[in-house]
Amino acid sequence: MSLKHRIAVADDLPALSAVMDAAIAELQKGFLDAAQIAASRALMGLDSQLVEDGTYFVVEDVETGAIAGCGGWSRRNTLYGGDHSAGRNAALLDSATEPARVRAMYTSPAFARRGVGKLILALCEAAARAEGFKRLELAGTLSGQPLYEACGYSVIERFEDDRGGVPVPLARMGKGL
Repeated sequence: MSLKHRIAVADDLPALSAVMDAAIAELQKGFLDAAQIAASRALMGLDSQLVEDGTYFVVEDVETGAIAGCGGWSRRNTLYGGDHSAGRNAALLDSATEPARVRAMYTSPAFARRGVGKLILALCEAAARAEGFKRLELAGTLSGQPLYEACGYSVIERFEDDRGGVPVPLARMGKGL
């Protein structure tokens, strides 16, 4: 399988939402129960600010053009959540003293465990480093934590978010650049 990547544009939003929905529904099975997966929808999803900022990547299968995954990084304070999530903070971070954020990482279930997530992380790390950030942080789901740990991220704190009606376990993770 050969992959290519590009910066997401507004026209990608419907297709990206479909990938995110499938990833939330399928890739969290075995990590979360049905109620937690449903609650995850209130916490996760499309963040159009990342697309507007030009910091969101689309990874596609070269042969078919299918979206294999998406994800990005942010110079804004919000650690996780979609457009619909409460508690967002669009304040810009100081690259000299604050970590950039890895945000909204999703792999299409058809492309899981084929290097898509590692590619997106590498793209995010390089872009954040180029803007002077020295550290990255993210909020990892239980299903995403093995990937992040394999790529050098360490757990800073474990927490639960119950804004979707039931507690969903997450981990704030970080990595120096």
